Amino acid sequence: MTLSTLKERIYISVPIISIIFLSTLCTKKAETIIVTPTPTPVVAHNYGSAQSWVTTGDQTKLLTNQGLVYFDKKDVTTNPIITIDSTVKYQSIDGFGAALTGSSASNINRLNSADKKSLLNNLFDATTGIGISYLRITIGASDFSDSNFSYDDVSFGQTDFDLKYFSIAKDQPDLIPLLKLIKSINPTIKILACPWSAPAWMKTSSNMVGGSLRKEAYAAYANYFVKYIQAFQNEGITIDAVTPQNEPLYYTATYPCMSMLATEQTDFIKNNLGPAFKNAGITTKIIIYDHNWDHPEYPMSILADTAAAKYISGSAFHGYGGTVGNMLQVHQAFPNKDLYFTEISGGEWAPDFSGNLIWNLSNIFIGTVNNWSKSALMWNLALDQNHGPTNHGCDNCRGVVTINSTNGTISNNVEYYAIGHLSKFVKTGAVRIGVTNTLSTSQLDLTAFMNPDGTKVIVAINPEDNTKTIVFRLNERQLTYIMTPKSVVTLVID
Repeated sequence: MTLSTLKERIYISVPIISIIFLSTLCTKKAETIIVTPTPTPVVAHNYGSAQSWVTTGDQTKLLTNQGLVYFDKKDVTTNPIITIDSTVKYQSIDGFGAALTGSSASNINRLNSADKKSLLNNLFDATTGIGISYLRITIGASDFSDSNFSYDDVSFGQTDFDLKYFSIAKDQPDLIPLLKLIKSINPTIKILACPWSAPAWMKTSSNMVGGSLRKEAYAAYANYFVKYIQAFQNEGITIDAVTPQNEPLYYTATYPCMSMLATEQTDFIKNNLGPAFKNAGITTKIIIYDHNWDHPEYPMSILADTAAAKYISGSAFHGYGGTVGNMLQVHQAFPNKDLYFTEISGGEWAPDFSGNLIWNLSNIFIGTVNNWSKSALMWNLALDQNHGPTNHGCDNCRGVVTINSTNGTISNNVEYYAIGHLSKFVKTGAVRIGVTNTLSTSQLDLTAFMNPDGTKVIVAINPEDNTKTIVFRLNERQLTYIMTPKSVVTLVID
């Protein structure tokens, strides 16, 4: 090979660079080549950006921060367009979360102090965790407690209409200290309290299980709520809302339960509970029904009674029967009354992560808020590896997290990520805003909010097995986003 041929090969092999020969080829010494790269063009992002957080059905991403995605100027596109309109405002949001049952509280309190602190931050801190903003607690025992109890238990055959023996001592070891710790992490957390049963001596069954509220106990039961709210307030815990009875149409369980027909709930509220709250200066909301989607006529019949309705803030629903769209019937009939979604449980009957992720987001978190709910809550916040402990309740329910009682390990379940896609980003006081979706909800389901600070949040689901390229439009700008199959994305827009 000639010297000129070798030089030609060197120049050809290093195109578009500056080459300085510090020694000649003739001397056969090594060359030093200094390469000056072409400067990368600076891209101007003049239309803003959004943070994107993704969970995928295959669990390769679990509420994973994907970084910034950028808006461009509004332009023609062949991709599906989702238009977000913050001038169209619907209901305000109270929060998202789960139920801190007695079982959940005892499971959490069994952890050592470091693990407990870590878990509570993971659940209730919006910066380091998912920022749960709403809790449901039980007034007395439920199917996830250590035993049957109320706050006024007396010997069989005795009564206490003056509530001389009222006490919240049963909540002192686990629930109250834990609520105080949670409030130290999230001081604005809202709390809804619900009874599974009145004290046994107030009931026709003389038992925490079954029966209904005796007519002569209505006044005492109303005062029972007053004392409960005041006792928790004395502990520094504000009860934002109560319901008169959990699942009033299901009263044949083997755990604490009580029948309360719509006519009975109407009577109790307008003649006892409402006046008792007013006389005591209590501003805690009264929310009715607290049962499945399949009987919207129950809350509507109560709200139709104007004497009762003046004390009522809204209606609460569970998701074990009927469809989420039934909530809309109640809103349309009584648009000045709020709606809440207060219970659905995950369980081992539905073990598939991907299917649960899509169903929960579509029906519970997106579905309920798009049907005017101010909240969306799962059932047990924390259960052990045996789905308990239970009090004759569900033996295969799944908590938002699982705490292994033998080794203390903590596992986040699919419900944790479903809640987090909203609770971490949608702040209390946010407002649901307008969305125009050119796709069917079976192709892409979504909702959008504007936070009190003006940031906007979009939560969208791709329920299908194919990738989708979506254009999100806000005013004169648009963001092109590629959604992976079976995935959920939360976009937080400045």
